[in-house]
Amino acid sequence: MGYLCAAVAALSAHPYGRAVSVGCAVSGAVVVPLALLLLTGAAQSEVGVVERSGMLTLHQATPYLADPRSVAEVTPYLPGMAVFGFPRAVLGDSGPSAALLGDARLWCAAAFLGCLWAARRASRLPAGSSPTSGGGGLSRHAIGVFVASPVVALPLCVSGVDLPLTGLLFLALAYAARHRPVAAGLALAAACSLKWTAWPAIAVAVSLLAYRGGSREAVRGAAVAVGGTVLLILPSALLAPGPLVQQVFAFPTGRGAWETPAASPLPGRLLADLGPAGWYAASGLLLAGGLAVAASLLLRPPSGLVPAADRLAIGLCVAFLLAPAGRFGYLALPAALAVLARLVAGTRRVEPARSHVVRGARPPLPVPAAWSVR
Repeated sequence: MGYLCAAVAALSAHPYGRAVSVGCAVSGAVVVPLALLLLTGAAQSEVGVVERSGMLTLHQATPYLADPRSVAEVTPYLPGMAVFGFPRAVLGDSGPSAALLGDARLWCAAAFLGCLWAARRASRLPAGSSPTSGGGGLSRHAIGVFVASPVVALPLCVSGVDLPLTGLLFLALAYAARHRPVAAGLALAAACSLKWTAWPAIAVAVSLLAYRGGSREAVRGAAVAVGGTVLLILPSALLAPGPLVQQVFAFPTGRGAWETPAASPLPGRLLADLGPAGWYAASGLLLAGGLAVAASLLLRPPSGLVPAADRLAIGLCVAFLLAPAGRFGYLALPAALAVLARLVAGTRRVEPARSHVVRGARPPLPVPAAWSVR
């Protein structure tokens, strides 16, 4: 119904027709369903896992149970994800307001929207520049349409645990494209402390920093990203090394004591179901795919936000498709990165890192103002 109302409003010639259309889409796809799910307490199991990890972190400084007795007691996330469970641990379930405000989905959504807001500020045109100079902007209407799309609206309402990861990865690439290595490294460190699937983003962002600003910016960004990740993960790694390895690395790849519920019939999962030989074959293909993406970064580094987002999206797709265990829903992450990058960049020409004047070369044709993205 929300999408239908949005379509009708979009056909209107009223000056506020676009805003009304976006409002209808967001209300029908996000606000109303999320409110109903929050009031009824319905959610996917990941929400409970995140909230429990927050309580465990406050009590024992690590989000992992030493001896989980069921799949529901396994925490397959890195320690940073426990932050979104802190509100539940602090507020508890003492009343309706506390129960609602303690829901991890609200804070995951807040972190995601905060990252989009920060990326919008980072991608704004600098004063006095033209739309073709490499700056850009993520409009409010574009953000609304993106949030109301099924790729974001569905996980936001029922789970939301992958949204902070998506927002932080995109924010890191946006900062890297604007020559901000420290900010990019901090965003990468935060993302890499949530899930280890974010770790390949360090290579992509560093490659982009090297192309845009040289080796000094690349080294600074890499140092902040790696150092920050180690600092955020190290306490739990020292306090509970065994549970961390078993629950975060072995369990999601199908090598833990408990069978992972991520069992979509993707190529890697189908190979792993053939037995130990199939599992090693899937792992070998996964490693080969990762090496191929890494080689592409060395041979042809990304020159801007869109190429970097595409390269990271390709790497994540390869990982999710060839991993011994996975879900179709994981593919929403690379799809979101590719779409967000294009919402920011639009059809504008990417500004090269260093300008080279070629004698006899014709100047580039001006881009009509109607083609630029506002």
